Amino acid sequence: MHPYLITAKPGRIRRTLTAARVWTVRLLALAAMTVLGAVVLTVRCARPIVNYVASRAIYLELWAAQRIGRPPVSGLVGAGITDEFVAEFHRARRTAAATGSTR
Repeated sequence: MHPYLITAKPGRIRRTLTAARVWTVRLLALAAMTVLGAVVLTVRCARPIVNYVASRAIYLELWAAQRIGRPPVSGLVGAGITDEFVAEFHRARRTAAATGSTR
């Protein structure tokens, strides 16, 4: 004898609501993954542009510091940060190439 013959089965409405809830959660999870993936892709694609703009800004600040005779403190700090970003970017590319990853 099957257990559902002894106890009441969930009704059609309850099963429909459960299925609707499950699919709603799945669709929301898919939407969240899609949005996060788009944000990550945008940030990863913009990194070389940000690195280029930052290094050009440093050169401009150094040039301006030379012209007015002030020490380029922000340029020196920014140069270290930019160098670290560039090194991290190239390190990530080398790691992806070595492992065959396509992240």
